[in-house]
Amino acid sequence: MVLRLICVGGRMPQWVQQGTGEYSKRIRHELGFSMLEISAVRRSKSMSPTACREKEANEILKRIGSGDYVIALDVQGKTFSTEELALELGRLRSIGQPVNLVIGGPDGLSEQIRLRANANWSLSRLTLPHGLVRILIIEQLYRAVSILQGHPYHRR
Repeated sequence: MVLRLICVGGRMPQWVQQGTGEYSKRIRHELGFSMLEISAVRRSKSMSPTACREKEANEILKRIGSGDYVIALDVQGKTFSTEELALELGRLRSIGQPVNLVIGGPDGLSEQIRLRANANWSLSRLTLPHGLVRILIIEQLYRAVSILQGHPYHRR
């Protein structure tokens, strides 16, 4: 499996780098995991949030293959329990396509990313800081892999 987390924005605080680094190491080989940062468009009074989202979407779409499976992380998306996420990850592993999880920028994701996405996932109905979302999704992927492997990391 090849799974990539595409994130809009950069220059995350040290605690985000440490968290994403730790869990990325744990899933790198099992999921073919990598993370790609797309620079957020500089916000200005002359650019609307919609225009910023569209520019960021163009950069994201340049990096997604036509046959890739795309999951948009969006507050409007489907929520999963940890066990359901493990089952979904197992299903994604079996489809044989590269999988891209996409986290939008400060203004969210554009409609064109939502339309390109094969699925929309939500971590929570809460608005979460982008750095924390990165850590949460990577940790939950690790937890899902642990469940699939019967590893004791996930305890209930």
